[in-house]
Amino acid sequence: MIIDLKISDDEVRESIEQNQLKLQRDRGTDLTIFSPRASGMGHHIGDETVSLEWSQICNDLIARVVSLFPQNFVGVCQLPQSPGVPPKHAIGELERCVKMGFIGCNLNPDPSGGYFNAPPLTDKWWYPFYEKMVELDIPAMIHVSGCCNPAMHTTGSYYLNADTMAFMQLILSDLFKDFPTLKLIIPHGGGAVPFHWGRFRGIALNNGRPELAEIIKNNIFFDTCVYHQPGVNLLAEVVPAENILFASEMVGAVKGIDPRSGHYFDDTKRYVDNARGLDESARRKIFEGNARRVFSRLKTKIAATA
Repeated sequence: MIIDLKISDDEVRESIEQNQLKLQRDRGTDLTIFSPRASGMGHHIGDETVSLEWSQICNDLIARVVSLFPQNFVGVCQLPQSPGVPPKHAIGELERCVKMGFIGCNLNPDPSGGYFNAPPLTDKWWYPFYEKMVELDIPAMIHVSGCCNPAMHTTGSYYLNADTMAFMQLILSDLFKDFPTLKLIIPHGGGAVPFHWGRFRGIALNNGRPELAEIIKNNIFFDTCVYHQPGVNLLAEVVPAENILFASEMVGAVKGIDPRSGHYFDDTKRYVDNARGLDESARRKIFEGNARRVFSRLKTKIAATA
């Protein structure tokens, strides 16, 4: 499929070197866990056949990037989801990508593109896919795609709404009793979760659930795609360091320079470096240790390219 698109290796190299690889070098990161652009997954467009072909095209291109820059990138795959189509239909593509060396997947909780008509993530509709994730030891980032609902901005509200929705579904469920080794990552610092930690904690306790730190301990993780220092400070203050993964959307939702600081909004390493209350041990976990634990296949991948 990629051959039909006539994208040469030189074109791939030029694009990566001028964008993601340049930012890696400028900002001091070593390895990027690299997935297709979330807003471009387009699960609400076309049907299951279209979604499968598009996912294969995107994943094959990710695999080419990894093969050209094996020291810098490792793949995470897009799944061929479509509205109303059971997630188990995506298992074949997940297995194909794992064979290519991918170490994770993006799982869309709302393939409708903003109308939230899929069963909740805790519904048994999702269970066959979770079973395969556990079997392959593959984590999933819970991430929606582009929004076709005019009431929501894709990156400004839809993404954060979906992040918050996913967390709420998970903390009131028995999902992790059924799948104790299932690992799910909620992006964008968890949406509204850190700011309303007390609300979620109270709801959980009122419903006879454990403390949030216990619920999320081995199963739910948050990334650091939060674009100001106070936000990362709050994330680090309320979420255990063991449940935070360093991330930076390069190139992502906010590409500009903050006129107050003179630095790029999405240069999130700076925020983690300066986050109050984090000691060096906690920073090492956030920058590297937690990723090695959550993406367990990373160990084999790094060894193979060393």
